[in-house]
Amino acid sequence: MDFIEELQWRGMIHTIMPGTKEKLAEKSSSGYVGFDPTASSLQIGNLVAIMLLVHFQRAGHKPIALVGGATGMIGDPSGKSEERNLLSIDEIKYNLDCFRTQLTKFLDFSGPHGAEIVNNFDWFNGISFLDFLRDAGKHLTLNYMLAKDSVQSRLETGISFTEFSYQLLQAYDFFWLYNNKNCVLQMGGSDQWGNITAGCELIRRKSSGEAFAITCPLLTKADGTKFGKSAAGEKIWLNPAMTSPYKFYQFWLNCSDDDARRFIKIFTTKSSDEISALYAEHDAAPHARPLQKALAKDITIRVHSQSDWESAVEASTVLFGEGTTQTLKKFGESDLLSIFEGVPKASVAKTELEGGINILDFLTAKCNVAASKGEAKRLIQNGGIFVNKEKIADSNATITSASLLNGKYILAQKGKKNYVLVTVE
Repeated sequence: MDFIEELQWRGMIHTIMPGTKEKLAEKSSSGYVGFDPTASSLQIGNLVAIMLLVHFQRAGHKPIALVGGATGMIGDPSGKSEERNLLSIDEIKYNLDCFRTQLTKFLDFSGPHGAEIVNNFDWFNGISFLDFLRDAGKHLTLNYMLAKDSVQSRLETGISFTEFSYQLLQAYDFFWLYNNKNCVLQMGGSDQWGNITAGCELIRRKSSGEAFAITCPLLTKADGTKFGKSAAGEKIWLNPAMTSPYKFYQFWLNCSDDDARRFIKIFTTKSSDEISALYAEHDAAPHARPLQKALAKDITIRVHSQSDWESAVEASTVLFGEGTTQTLKKFGESDLLSIFEGVPKASVAKTELEGGINILDFLTAKCNVAASKGEAKRLIQNGGIFVNKEKIADSNATITSASLLNGKYILAQKGKKNYVLVTVE
């Protein structure tokens, strides 16, 4: 496949340096994307950059993931309104190790075009300040650096020399990779164009070499909100301890139709024919959400696993009225809380369960599922009350500790979709 043509039909090119397509057509090349290790996990906002590397490798090239152990200690001013807190060396190292684990799920690290992860701290750690100023600083003028959008946007509010120097550090990354890894291409988000072209300029001035650049559009959702966060404003992480597979799956499943049409091109490796077939299927039955389901399945399996996707699908059916007591018992505490995150909550004391709580008292006084005991009794008689997905047929039944899920929860349900999650304290 032709890398540039692949990115173009997927809508993944914002700006491209002239000559890039021709250069990549000559022979297999190396290209890189930089990742800022400011957290212990990558998040879905990083996925566009990761998919650039995925498609680059699929086109027969060698992808390099540069994790900024050095530049992460400085902070990129691009898109930032204020300077951030700096991280320690130990924090950076821990984050790097986490990134390695996550990137191996996307990139093949074996074979002649095997991916490689590098840490720019490895080369910056051996360069003195004076050497850096002499070898790199003199090649980019102050006027050139001030003209960059990432700097211009901060001149009024203030930018420290630390952040101002970031573009020179990133430029040196490209220069180092060009000379040591035969890397001729840097890719990133459109807000990185200034930093990337600074690298191309440094390579031209210091090595009389020719390097190239591609940026992709910064994603927003169809409603204009920033991509990468849930409806509640939470970041969606690739680490299951920070965002459960169920929440991860739900994020993609809840995409709008317009977003799903764009995202399935960007975040999967499905072919044009496969995606066209999904478009047709979706147009024929949009209520079935085939696009969202295909997108959520593909990316959840890639980031987590087949079994995590299956559990997330099963959990989704539980929330919408299906499932059994045994289904509920499969879920750990974090998944259970994720599934029923938005439902009303209640609590009872553990001591109250020792002698058992009458079901009518439980439904009224304890979790407010019914307004009165009379209503609760009628609901039971009509088959409309469930505890942990098990239908209650006897209005004299009692709720005991035997009903606990994960040792501390009881799920009360009225009808198919009205839930209260009760915590036993």
